[in-house]
Amino acid sequence: MIKGGDGVLKRFVQLFFIITGGTLGIFLIPELIELLSLKDIALLDKSYIHAPLGAILFFVITFWLVDYVVGFIRRIEESLVKAPVTDVLFGSLGLILGLIVAYLVGTFLWKIQLQVVSTVLPIFLSILLGYLGFQVGFKKRDELVNVFSIPTRIGKKKGSEEEQENNQSLQSLKILDTSVIIDGRIADICQTGFLDGTIVIPRFVLEELQHIADSSDVLKRNRGRRGLDILNRIQKELSMKVEIYEGDFEDIQEVDSKLVKLAKVTSGLVVTNDFNLNKVCELQNVGVLNINDLANAVKPIVLPGEEMNVLVIKDGKEHNQGIAYLDDGTMIVVEEGRNYIGKQIDVLVTSVLQTSAGRMIFAKPKLLEKAL
Repeated sequence: MIKGGDGVLKRFVQLFFIITGGTLGIFLIPELIELLSLKDIALLDKSYIHAPLGAILFFVITFWLVDYVVGFIRRIEESLVKAPVTDVLFGSLGLILGLIVAYLVGTFLWKIQLQVVSTVLPIFLSILLGYLGFQVGFKKRDELVNVFSIPTRIGKKKGSEEEQENNQSLQSLKILDTSVIIDGRIADICQTGFLDGTIVIPRFVLEELQHIADSSDVLKRNRGRRGLDILNRIQKELSMKVEIYEGDFEDIQEVDSKLVKLAKVTSGLVVTNDFNLNKVCELQNVGVLNINDLANAVKPIVLPGEEMNVLVIKDGKEHNQGIAYLDDGTMIVVEEGRNYIGKQIDVLVTSVLQTSAGRMIFAKPKLLEKAL
């Protein structure tokens, strides 16, 4: 079965053979007829028959040759695809220059009346100089790159400060996602100066916020309106530069996927508190700032064995567990704490589990420890 690409190439090769056969037929078929003494056949003596006859003969030949020609072209294609771009580029430039030199030399040779010099020698020179030009361009590519890059290096020295500013501005783009806007802490973080550069708010994120703010669900509507208020605060109260990205990636449906694509295009950083988006960015080598990581980093360090005073407010998922919270919202799982619900007790930390999704502290009542 012929692949799509090979099928098209095969038809192209066959078409080339047919056109070549028709062209040669016009000039060579009459001589062939005369050589074979076939002038007596009236049909062959017609001039309009010669081109179709040559085309048919060459078309028949393609049944044996087309696969070899296609295979040869494919091997050349694979070699060019595997070769580095600089090798192909400078090799091609050398080939073109070689052919130009061969043409200029050929214009003088054609004026010479000797048949061999005026016909065969130009063809030989074209092949030779084209080959030499390709080899010189290919093997001297590193030196040529250095020669062509001299003006660029001079320009870089003159405009190095501007380029550094541009690079810094590109690297300092902070792209906000919907969850981090609704969360609200991003405004306080920007106000403290922990984020620098330009805040980018994509239009598709604004549309999602507006959609949430217009929701019939009261909770969603309040969250959406809170997000819009946070954006209004960032734009009006904070000194950071805020830009609205008007573009959209219509071929991508998910907002998170659009954010990742935008970060790749602009070399910016995605600011989020979405655990799943954080992982997607890491998998696709996109820079990401998770404010939960920042929050966890600035929380007081709690070590196993430390004593804490907490209020147990509800029971946990496991048997006899109680749940308490620190002022920063960190959840504390108190083993054997169910009997202390509603009471302020001293506990001893047994272990700490910390991830990008948050931190969880496991503890047990100090009274129970003393009893043991």
